[in-house]
Amino acid sequence: MGVIMLALFVGLLLLGFPIAFTLMALGVGFGYYAMGDTVFQLFVQRTYSVMSSDVLISVPLFLFMGYLVERANILDRLFKSIQLAAGGLPGSLALATLATCALFATATGIVGAVVTLMGLLAFPAMLRAGYDTRLSAGVVCAGGCLGILIPPSVMLILYGATAGVSVVKLYAAAFFPGLMLATLYMAYVIIRVLLNPSLAPKLPPSERASSYFAVLWALATSFLPLALLISGVLGAIIGGYATPSEAAAVGAMGAFLLAVAYRQLTFEKLRESVYLTARASAMVCWLFVGSFVFSAVFAYLGGQSVVENFIIGLDLTPIQFLILTQIIIFVLGWPLEWTEIIVIFLPIFLPLLSHFNIDPLFFGILVALNIQTSFLSPPVAMAPFYLKGVAPKHVSINEIFAGVMPFLFIVIFSMALYYAFPAIGLWLPNYMYGGGAQ
Repeated sequence: MGVIMLALFVGLLLLGFPIAFTLMALGVGFGYYAMGDTVFQLFVQRTYSVMSSDVLISVPLFLFMGYLVERANILDRLFKSIQLAAGGLPGSLALATLATCALFATATGIVGAVVTLMGLLAFPAMLRAGYDTRLSAGVVCAGGCLGILIPPSVMLILYGATAGVSVVKLYAAAFFPGLMLATLYMAYVIIRVLLNPSLAPKLPPSERASSYFAVLWALATSFLPLALLISGVLGAIIGGYATPSEAAAVGAMGAFLLAVAYRQLTFEKLRESVYLTARASAMVCWLFVGSFVFSAVFAYLGGQSVVENFIIGLDLTPIQFLILTQIIIFVLGWPLEWTEIIVIFLPIFLPLLSHFNIDPLFFGILVALNIQTSFLSPPVAMAPFYLKGVAPKHVSINEIFAGVMPFLFIVIFSMALYYAFPAIGLWLPNYMYGGGAQ
């Protein structure tokens, strides 16, 4: 019955039924068959525990912070200031795009928002400057996905709540891998442009800064305020001065004050931010409720043990188990959003981590790296489709797909690098908090 339950869920998913309500319906339906009225008590208790979770309180606060920053037109100022600062470097517009995406992603963590906004702002600017269409598209799509990994990532909050891992340690563990991936992207752009300068012609003098003072002023009025806000939020969390929820509340207030300072806050923008925050938070909470009820009934019916016994029976080594799980997550990323992968399918693998002696902290960062590929890999890559929706008509989806492929291989290379040198992610949490990374 557990296997039938899982197969039925996959079938309904492919038919396009809402995921959260499908999970709840199957969980309650099969639960009533297996345990009678007890399933209703389980459903109510889980709903209450999700709504009162201290960890999940930070989700709407970080989302609200991101939506406020997005609607305050800070991105336009940020991109122009970094463009001026990088004016003399090869591929300066592409580098400015990646740097802006990395910083803006830490403020929003919303892939669709970052890719869409940069597709409206940076992508046309690169095309006007004569940049190669494929390179420009790859830079926007890859840079926009960095918010999945770079703290304060909402994905890491959900993984921490699902796996029972400290969100503070996850943020510390994700810091250097996120920096590594952004640096690899920039290094690739610089090398490509040095080998073939026609891919990214130098900007004319009229579009460069007239003086160092102009660069410093642009950075001080756009880059510095947002950087201070983000570093303050992350520093308070990683330094142990505040919980993620407390830091998220301060971040939301800081974003509100920034929007006021830039004279961009209107009642309409505030209303939109509140509405989008409530909608996204409700989706996350009901996914948690549905996935827990589904997982509990699935395990009660013996489905979890079937999966565990099957995988253990394959007699895999830890590296083979990691490769298998990452391939499954990679494939799941085509039809599913990362939220569904984290709260529905990861709980199937998490109990097996102790059998293979794999640190859940290490596994979480590896998954966060992998989910980047889900947004970039054809044929159902969301980031290219976000960009296609706002790109000029002459830019085809095939050109965008071709542009993201080198960045997809960079992500896979970074995953291999992280596996070979786990200290890239685990050194900072071990150094900050001592003992094991768990």
